[in-house]
Order: sequence, then structure tokens, then C-alpha cells
Amino acid sequence: MSTGGPGPRIGVLALQGDVREHARLLEELGAVVTPVRRSSELAAIDALVLPGGESGVMDRLARITGLREPLREVIADGLPVLGTCAGLILLADRLLDGTPGQETLGGLDVTVRRNAFGSQTDSFETDLEVPALGPPAARTAFIRAPLIAQLGPRARALATLPDGRIVAAEQGRVQGLAFHPEATGEQRFHRRLLAQVRCR
Repeated sequence: MSTGGPGPRIGVLALQGDVREHARLLEELGAVVTPVRRSSELAAIDALVLPGGESGVMDRLARITGLREPLREVIADGLPVLGTCAGLILLADRLLDGTPGQETLGGLDVTVRRNAFGSQTDSFETDLEVPALGPPAARTAFIRAPLIAQLGPRARALATLPDGRIVAAEQGRVQGLAFHPEATGEQRFHRRLLAQVRCR
């Protein structure tokens, strides 16, 4: 980005998971990255990334740190958000196969099934056509990935596998991806997040 000044301030939820990978990619794009571990840090950011990791653990830590309700509020208030893998689970309005007592933050009108592709050994990489990004296909990594089992009327699909299963969706300024673009160096989803900051 070339803004003539400091880039947008992007928070990365830093309770657990792929925080460094997202931070590195965002900094390559010119953003100023803030790890988010407490609610007071939400006031200083222009957008938020919910990284991959273990969604049940992230949910518990968000409760313990008092972050869960403030996160729900900023997402509902229209903060641009990108969620990848566990981040997609956190954004889903409805969850299947969650851990006992697990809750989501909501913001994306989808039903997500946790660990839908199997265990770590079933992880894979693939090239994914994403019409909103245009060519070339996005290189993506699915690691114990969730799946969007049902798309509600307020959300739209961003990407599907060749068999029609939905693996990315968008609703307003919220993007939820079942995969890890940061693991393959695919920057265009993060560029979309930064573009949404400029449009606010």
C-alpha cells in the first residue's frame, strides 16, 4: 500500500493460533499490526483478523479474558473482519460439532461444521477459483478445516470446491474462509480486508 503515512491498524486476535503468519503478511502489505489480547485494544484498530487455531480453546480464552462480548460488539458494529479456519468458526452464526459449551461470536449468516475434512493427516493444499479475486486461482491450505454446511440469506459464497461444497463466504465487511491463505502466501483476501478499511 502507498498511503503516504502509517498504514491501517489491523488487530490480530492473539489468544492462540496462527498470529505471526497473519501479522507478517499484513505488515508486508503496509499495515500496522496490533496483537489483540484485551478489550481495550479493540478501540485502536481499523479491522480485525481472527486466525486459525483451536476454536474451542479460543472461545474459552475469549471468555476468561473478557474479550468475547467486546468482540461480538465490534463485529456487529461493522468492523471489517477476516476469519480463517478457526476464525470462520468464531464468525459463524450457527455451529455443528463444536466442543461442549462452545459458542461463537457470530456476524456471518452461515452454519459451519467443525473439523469437516477430518484430522490433521487429512490436510491438503489446492488451487481454488475465487470469482471475487479474479485469476489466477488462489493457492489455499486446508488444515483440520471446517466447512460451510449452510449459507443463510444474508451471506454469499466467495468460493466453493469443485464438488460444490462452500469453503468461503462474505457478509458486508466480514469474510470467513475455511482455509489458510496466510500459509501459502496468498495475499488477496488480506488486500480485500485493507480495501474495506479504506471504504469505511
